[in-house]
Amino acid sequence: MSPSGSASSLVVMRRGTFREGTVDYAAVGATHAPDLMQYPPERSVPAEESWRLGSGEERFRTAGDALLSWTAQRAAGLQLTDVRPASTPGYAGVSFDAEGAPIAPSHTEVEPRYDEDGTPWAGPGMTLKLHGRVSGMRADAELRVISVTEQTHRIGFVLGTVAGSVVSGEESFDIEWNDADEVWFTVRAFDRPNSFLYRSFPYLVKRRRRELFARYLRAISPLYATPV
Repeated sequence: MSPSGSASSLVVMRRGTFREGTVDYAAVGATHAPDLMQYPPERSVPAEESWRLGSGEERFRTAGDALLSWTAQRAAGLQLTDVRPASTPGYAGVSFDAEGAPIAPSHTEVEPRYDEDGTPWAGPGMTLKLHGRVSGMRADAELRVISVTEQTHRIGFVLGTVAGSVVSGEESFDIEWNDADEVWFTVRAFDRPNSFLYRSFPYLVKRRRRELFARYLRAISPLYATPV
């Protein structure tokens, strides 16, 4: 569903360090596996959607900045609290491109960036807490930023659950500017039900995911007005 341009030159690729048990699922990075929809991690429900945002470098940069500054989460009605940078310096480890292939990172250091209220932009190894409701149920969770990608034609990051969520798993958010000058926003995820209700009624996991995807689109797409 997602269009993919040719491989672009790498500007920045960062991945945080991880200790055993820092996330509550085993398949770290699986949202970038090309066969996620066919072979999701065990007992999890996969999901993927892509939307065209427009065209051109300005649209790409604007959408990328909005994404890294948590616009998708906030405009989706989720509150960020307790945002903490990685406890130890991150290392420039291997991450993955849109096709799931490993990429060697750049060693370029990136100056920390902050939004207007002082919240740091997404950074590798960062932890945060989300609060809110989706489909009438709480969406509280502690999350870790698995990796952050800043390439010439691709910007994005991956979030993984640490604890306290009704589901466990991972979300990847990517803004891509392809060779046809089109800008696309792709979200991929896999959710393993934790709560009794979601384990008993798996269709609720899909409904929750559909609602989240729709909210993310409204947050990033220029076709919708983003709440202040």
